[in-house]
Amino acid sequence: MDPRNAIEVRDMSKYFKINRDKARTLKEKILFFNRGENEIHEVLKDINLSVQKGDTVALIGTNGSGKSTLLKLMTKIIYPNEGTVETNGKLTSLLELGAGFHPDFTGRENIYFNASIFGLTRKDIDCRMEDIISFSELGDAIDDPIRTYSSGMYMRLAFSVAINVDAEILLIDEILAVGDQHFQEKCFKKLEELKNSEKTIVIVTHSLDAVKSLCSRAIWIYKGRLKLDGDPIYVIDEYLKQTAKDNHEERVKAIQSGMDECKGVVYIDTPRDLAVFQKNAGSVPFRGWSITDSPTAKTRYYVDDVEFTEVSHYPRNDVYEAYIEQYPGFMELDHLGWTFDPDLTRLPEGRHKLHVEVSEPDGKKLASRDVVFTVE
Repeated sequence: MDPRNAIEVRDMSKYFKINRDKARTLKEKILFFNRGENEIHEVLKDINLSVQKGDTVALIGTNGSGKSTLLKLMTKIIYPNEGTVETNGKLTSLLELGAGFHPDFTGRENIYFNASIFGLTRKDIDCRMEDIISFSELGDAIDDPIRTYSSGMYMRLAFSVAINVDAEILLIDEILAVGDQHFQEKCFKKLEELKNSEKTIVIVTHSLDAVKSLCSRAIWIYKGRLKLDGDPIYVIDEYLKQTAKDNHEERVKAIQSGMDECKGVVYIDTPRDLAVFQKNAGSVPFRGWSITDSPTAKTRYYVDDVEFTEVSHYPRNDVYEAYIEQYPGFMELDHLGWTFDPDLTRLPEGRHKLHVEVSEPDGKKLASRDVVFTVE
């Protein structure tokens, strides 16, 4: 193993054997003839990577891609079927906060139990006790049984114990969202402090903003294989593109098979409902945005019963970021926003209705919105 590396993974593959229940009666053997066969589920395949000492690395990917399994292999909780996983230095893992806690003992007593799992002696724990209690912000509640704790208090205590263990390698699995916003920021600052002290940190998280700000490197695991390894901004961008493509394909298949229906969203920014315009104002820009996951639907714009077809489009980054998870692969950033300018001088005085709808060619509406305005 290269002495500059904290972690080395070489030609590593991991699979799990799934054993089905065996048929025990003649009826079961006839109806379920394949029962009892073993199924091999391959989680990781041909993984090669190195993490140098002092690096802060993120493992990203969709659920089920193998990120957490890779982290467990690094901690030696499980072992590879092929290849090797080696570590160099004292290692602490935060895979499941609170492992070793007993509900009938106090927070203080559980600090001793939990910290001992990480290899600390009683003397070591005594030296860190006040720091752990202070970081958890539990105050007098530290001497209450932890069965009386809220889930947030429980998680804060567990994180405080784990983060105060003096380790050279820290492995973290989806625990950056601990407690309320204040405590999350505190945890994040603590991780930055550990990073600056040249600790080796490997994080599994779906918080891509945290990856960009905290990590110097991102590793994308895609369907059990190492897809990309490099600068976080570039890797995350490629990961989001692939995720959008995959989700788009799954959504299209679901719609075509009849398992799901198309949907849409329409919003009118201007005019506001019950707005009043002067007739001599001429043309006034009407603006808004629309989204749909139907490949055939179109957005139509009406003032009263007159349809407007001369419509311009423009980018809406705010809408894109808000709906990217609900409509992955269906949004064109440059065409989300729409605007057109009706000539108010051609409208009679009185109330009028702006109607915007997303509809299929057969007339089926997926979304619509109305605004009433007055011309004086």
